[in-house]
Amino acid sequence: MDDLQAAWLVQDLEAASRRSPRWFRAKVIAITAAAYAVLFGMLLLGALVFWLGYTQFQDHGLSRGVVGIGILALMLAPVYYTTLRALLERMPAPEGREITRAEAPVLFSLLDKMRTKLGGPAIHHVLVVDDYNAAICQRPRWGFAGPSANYLLLGLPFLYGQGTAEMMAFIAHEYGHLCGSHGRINGWIYRQRRTLGAVYARIAGMEEATLWHAAMARALRAFEPYFDAYTFVLSRQDEYEADRAAVAMTGAPAAASGLIRGALLGGWYHEKFWPALYEQAGTRERPSFLPYRAMGAAFRINYAEWASAARLKTAWDADSELHDTHPCLRERVEAIGEQARLPQPLERHAAQTLLGRFADQLADEFDQAWWKRQAKRWGEHYRHTTRSQARLRELGAAPLAALALHDLQELALLKAELETPEAAKPVLEHLLRQPGGPFPRAAYTYGCILLGEGRRSGLDHLAAAARHDSRLAEDAVRTAAAYLIPREGEECMRLWYESVFVPMAP
Repeated sequence: MDDLQAAWLVQDLEAASRRSPRWFRAKVIAITAAAYAVLFGMLLLGALVFWLGYTQFQDHGLSRGVVGIGILALMLAPVYYTTLRALLERMPAPEGREITRAEAPVLFSLLDKMRTKLGGPAIHHVLVVDDYNAAICQRPRWGFAGPSANYLLLGLPFLYGQGTAEMMAFIAHEYGHLCGSHGRINGWIYRQRRTLGAVYARIAGMEEATLWHAAMARALRAFEPYFDAYTFVLSRQDEYEADRAAVAMTGAPAAASGLIRGALLGGWYHEKFWPALYEQAGTRERPSFLPYRAMGAAFRINYAEWASAARLKTAWDADSELHDTHPCLRERVEAIGEQARLPQPLERHAAQTLLGRFADQLADEFDQAWWKRQAKRWGEHYRHTTRSQARLRELGAAPLAALALHDLQELALLKAELETPEAAKPVLEHLLRQPGGPFPRAAYTYGCILLGEGRRSGLDHLAAAARHDSRLAEDAVRTAAAYLIPREGEECMRLWYESVFVPMAP
């Protein structure tokens, strides 16, 4: 099933789920049961073949029987081992800084009230993590079944970015996945989706081992796309139900404001906050600020940049993706009866309210752990940049005509790395006109600059780079695809690829 067929199937199933959510959930339960029936049926069939083989070989003497049984065992054992290993594999415990009621009494008090109001199971562990996110997960004791431990994961950046009511709406949304009978059923189906996906991946990877593997792989390949589509749509339907739990906890305005703030600030956090921090590695031996202590102030100071009408329009216009069970922002907000509005500046973020002074301790712990991970790489980058800038000044002081070819290439690449593409372009053009080539690295860099300007001729330089240096081939193909496919389609990309690499084939 290709992506277009999968998209049509998901669209049809989403319409069916909206018409009759309960009936659709019942169908998914039946399909999940059928998936296990197919899987265990294949295993039982293998056992039957083994038994028939055993009885057959018994009639031909002990030595032939032992050999025959050994051959059957070698054929079937990998399938059984692979399947049972995937079924019984335990999900690894989430990693994070576990916090206690004594450390965050306000948070745990609100979690108690939420559990009473929504009527869900206990939360066994609360972890603070370094993601810009909030999540909840269950960890079954015996792989695909058994009693589960519930983990609530709260991103420290997320706590700094959300208001208290907004944060509780997110927590209630995550907790809503566990509430009621549908929560338990959907949670079980989600785990089976993960487990059966692992079984399929492992058996498909052994498809050429034996005929038995090939038969199981073909059966799973025919079934898996439909199982994946049905469970995908159920997971998306569950997101809307979890949003209703958030509304029940905090009201629709807070839930909608949190969703919009999370989308806008989350994009800025990844696109601007971290790059601005890491840019300092080129000029400072240590950063001027450590990230987690600075987040609350950075989010507040840069409010006008991330909470802009342009960013809201971009986020609001984005459609739901085929590979993401979360509906798009617009659909989620409209489903709870709200509209697109820019979130208001925060007077007090959720970390201050829910964690109190303990938030500062956590920020210090996270900053120390971050610097311990980054210090070596930061120092190496700083020293590399310092040496490169000194070399750039040395080479830049000489006329281009006076530089050797290898110095010209070094100068061009340093300008592209440390200055701008525009600064590197005249040096690259001068170098590529000189005899003594080819200059694959320079050709690749120049091709990237031209494509960045929207000039198709850059593809010729990528092709030359790939032909003369196989180490650049993968990057050249990736860059060409990023330029060609959106503008001219996959067929043009295929033709370009063949024009570059087919003549090179022996």
